[in-house]
Order: sequence, then C-alpha cells, then structure tokens
Amino acid sequence: MKVAIASDHGGINIREEIKKLMDELQIPYEDFGCECSTSVDYPDYAVPVAEKVASGEFDRGILICGTGIGMSIAANKVKGIRCALAHDTFSAKATREHNDTNVLAMGERVIGAGLAREIARIWLETEFEGGRHANRVNKITSYEA
Repeated sequence: MKVAIASDHGGINIREEIKKLMDELQIPYEDFGCECSTSVDYPDYAVPVAEKVASGEFDRGILICGTGIGMSIAANKVKGIRCALAHDTFSAKATREHNDTNVLAMGERVIGAGLAREIARIWLETEFEGGRHANRVNKITSYEA
C-alpha cells in the first residue's frame, strides 16, 4: 500500500503524527503539504491527493484540516473517491469494512493527535469486507459513470 497525505494550515500537527505512524508501520507515503501556518485553501491540497488516489498512483489518501469537513467535501468531488470523515475508531473501521473508502479525512481542531493516530492505524489496517457491501459500493461507482 502507498499513501498520499496532505493537510491545510489547520492540520499540520496531526499530519506530522500520521507520517510518524506510517513510518512505524513501514507504509510508504508521499506528503503533498502544506508547509505554512498561514491560511491556505483546503481544495488546493485535497484535490491533488484525491486525483493521485483515483488515478491509481496511490492506494489511499489521508487529508487533515481544521474539521476534516472541507477536505472530505473537496476530495469527494473527484470521480472514484470515497472519502470518509472519521473522528472515532468505530467509524474508521466501519468505513473501510463497509464502504471501501480510499481517502480518510480528519479534523485537527476536533480530535487530538493520539486519537488521530489510532483512527489512522485502524483505517490503514482494515480490509474491505466485500459481500453485500460490494453491491452497495458498486451502485455508487455505477452512478459516477
């Protein structure tokens, strides 16, 4: 698995924590920014990550902003992306098992670094269950076409 990761100015600290986690888990990743603490526009970071995942260049993406909402909205505009906003471990696991999400969004102003690491670890390690869930995901994919 190869992961694309990015944040806007509101998610820099958690992005750094998630990068440390991926180093510990030996998961290859590429960081697409941002590197500033001044206000930037989250679509400038969400869309490139989503496009890299949608193209197959990366298997999954992780996006962090202040709430995670803007990043998830922007990422979900890219065809082929199923981005979920998760601020708890149950949702992180369920969104992989049931929705086969390929992008995770989180909000640094909503959760702390420790919980963000656990959410990301669970999301990265959880496989899609398939079965009845595959039919539902396929309906979404068909609608996009």
